[in-house]
Amino acid sequence: MSKERNYDSISPSAKSLLLMKGLTDIPYAREAAALMQGPEIFDLDFNKKDFYFWIRVMHFESRYWSIDHLLKSIEHNNILELSSGYSFRGLDMCKKEAVKYIDTDLPEVIATKKQMIAEFDKNTSMAGELILQPLNALDEIAFNKVVEQFGEGPVTIVNEGLLMYLNTEEKKQLCRIIHSVLKARGGYWITADIYPKRSEQMRNAIPQSKSEIAFHEQHRIEENKFDSFAAAEVFFKEQGFEMVREAEIDYKQLSSVAELVKVLPPEVRDSKQPPPKVQATWMLKAI
Repeated sequence: MSKERNYDSISPSAKSLLLMKGLTDIPYAREAAALMQGPEIFDLDFNKKDFYFWIRVMHFESRYWSIDHLLKSIEHNNILELSSGYSFRGLDMCKKEAVKYIDTDLPEVIATKKQMIAEFDKNTSMAGELILQPLNALDEIAFNKVVEQFGEGPVTIVNEGLLMYLNTEEKKQLCRIIHSVLKARGGYWITADIYPKRSEQMRNAIPQSKSEIAFHEQHRIEENKFDSFAAAEVFFKEQGFEMVREAEIDYKQLSSVAELVKVLPPEVRDSKQPPPKVQATWMLKAI
């Protein structure tokens, strides 16, 4: 719960996600994945790209774009990304827009990202300003020092995957920090981390390697999820947030869908039931 907790064991999962995202059109994911060395923690079988493989890829591609979808709907001159992993949204945005983007994660992730960018991005010209900086998001003093680097105006805080690694008290701690910043500065928190607990049937539906199961158990990921989407909304309301908007994604536009369609099992292809909703991306406002 405290800022002294060691989160280093989480960062290897970012590598597995990058290798999957490298099969999509997510900016710089393919280039970064090509530079990644050594085995990844989940023992993914990239030689067996079946339905379950592509459904994961599509999920993470959708999650990435859901944040961009909400960012486009608001003023976003100052952006702070928490626990960014090997995502290069900040680089992509700063190439195109006059924004200030502070990209944060654990020290070893940030160091690796800097090396990657230097390797695959030889064109250093930018319309905006990108800062890559280590940050433990539960360290309020360090968090506020990062925010102080922004000029005047509202701050937009974004994250893709963080809350599932935090227990309830840690979530509340993060909410207090973010709420304080947004009340003082204005702005929004866009989080793609709204995951409800899955039923046992859903958990068993997607095969997992032993190492992936062990990782999930080590970090109590299922336990750390919200009981439901409604429970998540209640939780954030209790922490002083209002859900302003939910991202809506046009799945037909995702680059991974073409591959997923090729491997659809007949029972899925012929089903009249919509697929279960397993995640949401929300824009939150401090009230």
